Amino acid sequence: MQSELRPIKQIAEKFAIEDQYLEFWGAHMAKLRLELLSASRPPTKRKLILVTAMTSTSSGEGKTVTSIGLAQALEKIGKKAVVTLREPSLGPVFGLKGGATGGGQSQVEPSDRINLHFTGDFHAVTAAHNLLAAMLDAHIHHGNVLRVDVNSIMWPRTMDMNDRALRSIVTGLGGHTNGPARETGFVITAASEVMAILALCSGQQDLRRRLNEIMVGFDLDGKPVRAADLKATGAMMVLLNDALKPNLVQTTEGTPAIVHAGPFGNIAHGTSSVLAQRMALHLADYVVNESGFGSDLGAEKYFDLVMPAANLQPAVAVIITSSRSLVRHAGKTAGTGDQAFRAGFENLAKHVENLKKFGVPIVVALNRFTSDTPEQLRAIQSFCSSLGVESAVSEVYAKGGAGGIELAEKVVTAADSAVPRELKPLYPTTASLTEKIETVAKQIYGAGEVVFESAAKKKLEKFTELGYGTLPVCMAKTQASLTDDPTILGAPRGWTLTVSDALLSAGAGWVVVVLGEMMLMPGLGKSPQATKLDVDELGVIQGMS
Repeated sequence: MQSELRPIKQIAEKFAIEDQYLEFWGAHMAKLRLELLSASRPPTKRKLILVTAMTSTSSGEGKTVTSIGLAQALEKIGKKAVVTLREPSLGPVFGLKGGATGGGQSQVEPSDRINLHFTGDFHAVTAAHNLLAAMLDAHIHHGNVLRVDVNSIMWPRTMDMNDRALRSIVTGLGGHTNGPARETGFVITAASEVMAILALCSGQQDLRRRLNEIMVGFDLDGKPVRAADLKATGAMMVLLNDALKPNLVQTTEGTPAIVHAGPFGNIAHGTSSVLAQRMALHLADYVVNESGFGSDLGAEKYFDLVMPAANLQPAVAVIITSSRSLVRHAGKTAGTGDQAFRAGFENLAKHVENLKKFGVPIVVALNRFTSDTPEQLRAIQSFCSSLGVESAVSEVYAKGGAGGIELAEKVVTAADSAVPRELKPLYPTTASLTEKIETVAKQIYGAGEVVFESAAKKKLEKFTELGYGTLPVCMAKTQASLTDDPTILGAPRGWTLTVSDALLSAGAGWVVVVLGEMMLMPGLGKSPQATKLDVDELGVIQGMS
């Protein structure tokens, strides 16, 4: 890591951002005022680089570190670049991953502050979400003028921590004075619809519109009850007022980074805020934007959810792969040595196939580990050539931007030489919700059949009756497999996908479709990362990376 962080004002000066557009959070962080979007700026190339991956191992294959390193490499070859990332959730930080800000010579800084409370955006989302829940329960307690059907309430509570005991709970057990008894639960903050709304909105008025549309349940006549009906929107706006502004930080090499919002890629749409990306494109020629998990999740959702809603079109997509993930997807039955290694190629091929469906140029980034052999690297690059895509070895963890120069050059060539054309989502808005689900399942996941459990089927029918049938679908699926079963490796074809539940996110503008046994509130493992974290006698955090 760099020995000393630069003052954030120096980072802002790279783009000639005046102080009037900055709200300083100490020496090394600042919020960017939304007025910057309408300020006169020199024209930029506005090339958006979408970073995704093949199906990775549980520890990830370096998508964040590669995104950061690629932005640093772009700067090294003389390009005006910025990286846009999601804010880390405390759930993974204390659960499995520890730090979620990259690593080695390619991190965003100050990493400990970003990993923990940062500028308070996650806390604001949590508070806004729970305020709506509290106002709903208070309304019912004080006479229920809206005639809310307590058995139809869909709005849970939220917290930014893995806690399986809160997935399904009963509240109000202390008698009438403590509120009505009813079943409810918690979702992790990164899965909150408020988080999705914050990440999708185009500004203050759009935020208000989307919050108004949040549906918390139904009345006794079966009509929707919304946040606007509870007069909760204004107070939610107050809580989100500062969280709406993107956060400017820096990488280990002083490359500008905008880190804002944090929707999960396996539950929500999994990418940084629309405001962050638009602001970055307003400032830089090349914007490296990470999407969560593999192409079956973050990338598919970017093209089918974010791109149509925000008119943001990637110029090129980068797929992260590694020998470690290829060996994993070969499976235990594939033999040993070279045979086992090559058997995992089918998973990478499926992710390349997925992105080709959207018509975006592709570059594969081979994230190099110290245990990789030259023979393995050559074999992977040869396989990429056989798929008709460019590839480059990335060593940005160990070498920073210098380790990603070849990747940066190939990405720039792909972005600048691509024939401009409008990329399109996988399915039309006129398709039914069932047809949209089946299209993603069969074309992106490789399923042969989709089975709808009765509860999910009834909900999808109800949402269609209410006029929400034209919305896109946001699939909540395990990130560990292309299927809905986390134990299944490779790229199977013709299997059966199970739709177990459906949730309406009217404010976000989609229907969440829960697949298999996917949970919206993760749990801690037997030996979580929390057991390795501490503070030394000087107050320095230990065990985060």
